[in-house]
Amino acid sequence: MRADQLVQALTEVLYVIIFISVAILAIRQPTRSRVDKALFFGVSALIILDSRVGTALGWNNNPLFGLISGALLMALPYLMLRLVDDFLTVPTWLMRGAELGLAFSVISLFAFRPLPLPLTLLLVVYFVALQVYAALAFFGGSQRTSGVTRRRLQAVAVGSLFLGLILVVASLQVFFPNGAEAWRALSSTLGLLSGIAYFIGFAPPSWLRRAWQEPELRAFLSRAAHLPRLPDTISILRELARGAATSVGAPNATIGLWDEEAHVLNFLHEDSLQPLPPGRWVVQEVFDRQVPMFVENASRGNPDHAAAYQQYGVMAVLAAPITAGERRLGVLNVYAPRAPLFADSDLELVKLLADQAAVVLESRALIDEAARVQAREEATRLKDDFLSAAAHDLKSPLTTILAQAQVMERQAQRRPEAPVDLAGIQRIVREARRLNRLIYDLLDASRVEQGMLLGLREPVDLVAVAREVCEGQTSERHHCQVTGDESVVGEYDRVRIMQLIENLVSNAVKYSPDGGEVMVRIWRQQGEAHLTVSDEGIGLTPSDVPILFNRFQRGTNVDDRRFAGMGLGLFICRGIVEQHGGHMEATSPGPGRGSIFHVELPLAVLETQHE
Repeated sequence: MRADQLVQALTEVLYVIIFISVAILAIRQPTRSRVDKALFFGVSALIILDSRVGTALGWNNNPLFGLISGALLMALPYLMLRLVDDFLTVPTWLMRGAELGLAFSVISLFAFRPLPLPLTLLLVVYFVALQVYAALAFFGGSQRTSGVTRRRLQAVAVGSLFLGLILVVASLQVFFPNGAEAWRALSSTLGLLSGIAYFIGFAPPSWLRRAWQEPELRAFLSRAAHLPRLPDTISILRELARGAATSVGAPNATIGLWDEEAHVLNFLHEDSLQPLPPGRWVVQEVFDRQVPMFVENASRGNPDHAAAYQQYGVMAVLAAPITAGERRLGVLNVYAPRAPLFADSDLELVKLLADQAAVVLESRALIDEAARVQAREEATRLKDDFLSAAAHDLKSPLTTILAQAQVMERQAQRRPEAPVDLAGIQRIVREARRLNRLIYDLLDASRVEQGMLLGLREPVDLVAVAREVCEGQTSERHHCQVTGDESVVGEYDRVRIMQLIENLVSNAVKYSPDGGEVMVRIWRQQGEAHLTVSDEGIGLTPSDVPILFNRFQRGTNVDDRRFAGMGLGLFICRGIVEQHGGHMEATSPGPGRGSIFHVELPLAVLETQHE
């Protein structure tokens, strides 16, 4: 047996194997796509049978056998076009034209013996044109999908191209008869390649599909490990659906989450979860029965919702329940506008992906629960810190006020005629003001949280306010000095700006127990007002800088017995700055080497005009 004969025999065996494979599926479940595949490869098998029978009986020169083979051959491009329409979409005018072309081809074969050369060329063009169209259509469809489906469509595109080339080679052999053996070898090779490509595209064995799916599945599983850390559940659902669609090779996928309280499945629609409308949906049936399902035509199986399925391009559905142990979490739904994109074996993959989705969603639930527990613990800690700090700081002035009042009461009882204890009254007033400031700090902290700290804005000269504050804070041990531009005016809440600078300067004085310079520098730069307050006090530790402006937060090098405070001053300062649209930060060379607080505030249009 020559090499070309061996190749031809292998090609024929391969086409017959494909026919048997697709015919069995068509008999078991006669859908249009399966019937069309059975017809295409059945016609191919008949051509092979016709050729073999003619050879065995010595009837190769019988015109009837040639006519039958020719008619069957001309039917192949039309049947391939039907397969394109099964997988993708073919314009109606092209389908009708192909049907007329087929009828014309068959009539011509029986009416003209032998065929005139122009008519032969016309039939060749008809055959090759439809095969090339099919190849391009399948290749274009493969670019719009991924995974297994992309590989299958690409294989079918290659097979269609090779089949068209077979007829081209046969035509060239007529015009160039020299080298007949080479033409036969090329034709046999193209036939074998087309058979292999069609086998891969239309009837891939399970082991090949699993080999294709493995890299996609591995990529999905590697991404799944990071999904529970995404910022919200919607982001997780979106990534899970995208990964499932890619792994299966489907154009679309979605995930529905079960709402235990409302007893409804919520599906992701745009950027929110929407409840599934009441009715007999495929995904609802999958969730209720807790079994995976493959539905080739959702509209036919559920005509009540046919319009909705058509609106969202849902024809074939692969759905599997997402379940963690006995707990029902939702449904994974993979769907496509064409049934042949899926195979029965894909349902196993979807079930595996649904199980992985359950792990991801359970992990997210555990992370959320841990975050809630941590938040409750943090809230409890903050409450305890607040109560401790508030009790400590409120107790001191209250104790002083009460003690002084009791002393004055006893003095008044013993000596009613004695003059008023002015020093005692002043002490009570001083401590009452201190108590009043603590209460106002608590109220301001609440306003910061609500974003309602600022009042009416007006032109404010930051330099003038800073000088006023410094005058009140300057003493023999602490000298406060203002430097920088002569005037920096912006539209601010004067009361809050005064409070901001007072807090920063008073902190600089308080945390400089050994005295020293307190420098306030104010200047303009690139449309912003800049203010720094620096001191020579106890400084900051590097670990304290990122959390220094948090509520109830104080430096770790602060001795509460020596420096009273609740850790609200800088929290309020940051609120004043940020609600003015500015930014605030702190730096320090290190503990015992002072600290610098830097404030940036926007300058209003008024400042530019003022200049």
